[in-house]
Amino acid sequence: MLRTAMTVLRTFERNIIGLLLVAMSAGYVVNVLVRVFAPSQSLHFAWMEEAALFMLAWLVFLGLGLTLEKGRHIAMTALYRRMPAGVQRVVAFVINAVGLAFCAYLTKVGYDFARFIVNSGQTSPTLDVSMVWLYAALPVGFVLLGLRYLLELVGVENRFALADRGQDH
Repeated sequence: MLRTAMTVLRTFERNIIGLLLVAMSAGYVVNVLVRVFAPSQSLHFAWMEEAALFMLAWLVFLGLGLTLEKGRHIAMTALYRRMPAGVQRVVAFVINAVGLAFCAYLTKVGYDFARFIVNSGQTSPTLDVSMVWLYAALPVGFVLLGLRYLLELVGVENRFALADRGQDH
């Protein structure tokens, strides 16, 4: 059941990240083409740059969990692989526990900041939407990253073993 839920979450994250990347790229292409071929109309497309920045923030923070899960974060695997198996388990536990605590802290900070933005009524200048759509990416991304650390802690996932076998999932 949990593995199925994680498969659905991974698929959702990948699809959203892919859509954001395509939309962001298309927006920039259109924006550049308008500026080159119809500069008098460029004011009508100024919102695309800000929309792309919003998408970039979501793309980065949604990608955190997938990046960790795949073992693509910066790691000292050469040193880790030379450690005895018992030490590796302790090091993996410490890394995951500290990572989970850090994610919990940043989720709380991000949530508090997003709540502040909502209460202040800040809106983006060109999109005229609440700035919370930008700042909400931080707590959402760190919840998803923290979930990966938690799954490692309880033994459901093991990115270290996957990296040792050279596998991807």
